Amino acid sequence: MVSEHTNTHIIILAAGKGSRMKSTIPKVMHKLAGEPLLSHVLRASAAIPRAIKTVVVGEGKDYITSYFEKSPLAEDISFVTQAEQLGTAHAVKLATADFAEDSKVLVLYGDVPLIDPVTINKMLDLLVSCALVVLTKEVFEPFGYGRILRDFHGNIEAIVEQKDATPDQENIREINTGVMAVRGSKLDRWLSKIENNNAQGEYYLTDLVSLARQDDDEIRSVSPHSLEETEGVNNRLQLARLERHHQLKLAEKLLLAGTSLADPSRFDQRGELIAGIDTFVDVNCVFEGSVELGSGVYIGPNCCIKDTRIADRAIVLANSVIDQSSIGPGAVVGPFARLRAGTDLAENSKVGNFVETKKTTVGKSSKISHLSYVGDAQLGENVNIGAGTITCNYDGDKKHVTEVEDGVFIGSNSTLVAPLHLSKGAFVAAGSTITKTVGDDELGIGRAKQRNISGWTSPAKKVKDD
Repeated sequence: MVSEHTNTHIIILAAGKGSRMKSTIPKVMHKLAGEPLLSHVLRASAAIPRAIKTVVVGEGKDYITSYFEKSPLAEDISFVTQAEQLGTAHAVKLATADFAEDSKVLVLYGDVPLIDPVTINKMLDLLVSCALVVLTKEVFEPFGYGRILRDFHGNIEAIVEQKDATPDQENIREINTGVMAVRGSKLDRWLSKIENNNAQGEYYLTDLVSLARQDDDEIRSVSPHSLEETEGVNNRLQLARLERHHQLKLAEKLLLAGTSLADPSRFDQRGELIAGIDTFVDVNCVFEGSVELGSGVYIGPNCCIKDTRIADRAIVLANSVIDQSSIGPGAVVGPFARLRAGTDLAENSKVGNFVETKKTTVGKSSKISHLSYVGDAQLGENVNIGAGTITCNYDGDKKHVTEVEDGVFIGSNSTLVAPLHLSKGAFVAAGSTITKTVGDDELGIGRAKQRNISGWTSPAKKVKDD
């Protein structure tokens, strides 16, 4: 259960250049599970209701702020610029230039995307009984991390950075993750005392620990559930590792809820995915945005599904791409189908191989079996669209609708020129170009008259004879 912490100020440090990413994109804007790293941290911060949130930006600030201007995640967030990279304490000082002294201050990092809201709440809860809380973790290989120094009674005395550590201190396996929570009444005075006399020449936020000890203030620690929860991204290799860790966690959640995955290591969820029971997802499928799968759904291999609802018992066959669509119970899609935005398939309908639809309603038990394009169309029930059929929905200026009533049969290789209405039970002969209404139970034919020319010799044959 997430606690409610009033008068809380969350600071997210996101000013680093990230040179090891070897990219023109700011490090915190590289994506994990389809979203920028910073988005994940903002979402975790949103678990603290009514908290004041400040993001400290520097390198690539325009890129970051312009992106989040359009994001609901940043509706109540302010941005502060750290023009010079003078260290974490300097960044926090910029963000707390105007804050309530009775507040709780939490420091997070924009390149540490998997921090758990439960961990955040544990840290804030402890501030009731102490002045400073640090997030630490015992690790097998502590190289590169700051080490936690404790006294004989187990009390935290200081944090020493890797570059400033002695050989004995380097052997300590309890590391500092960088995440801290501190009482606002202490923070301003402590920040003013921090100096930059260290190997990096920076103002370290970790110096808060020794300052708290000097004031005889109690320091507590919290340990995260997993190291990945506090692992930062410094290069693309680390990003790839975190991606797989995160995807496996998402896969485990689905598996435990009753969905089968052919191979959890070849599954990608980039947004919200809700699935019913006895649904099967084959390998290399990507789910983006908001996707809902009913019960008993089958998703074949290599499918990409975005912002779509798929009802019970529907089947999506291999290599299909579906975007902003709705698929009814028992409907069949694919293989190699493309459903574009606005496609709505009713119960037991079918969109087959190499069919593209756009802004189209397909009625109950209607079929577009193969090799067709149907756009801006409304198909009734029990309609059959033959192979090679296209709706000519664009006249070079505007889009027009094709209306097809119940029971219509469209022969193969037909061209339907919109705006067009085909009435109930109409039949369009194969190879026709239809430009005007076909009435109830009428046969529409729009072919050029066939001519057979006797004695004709192909140009290729003439060349051979010569």
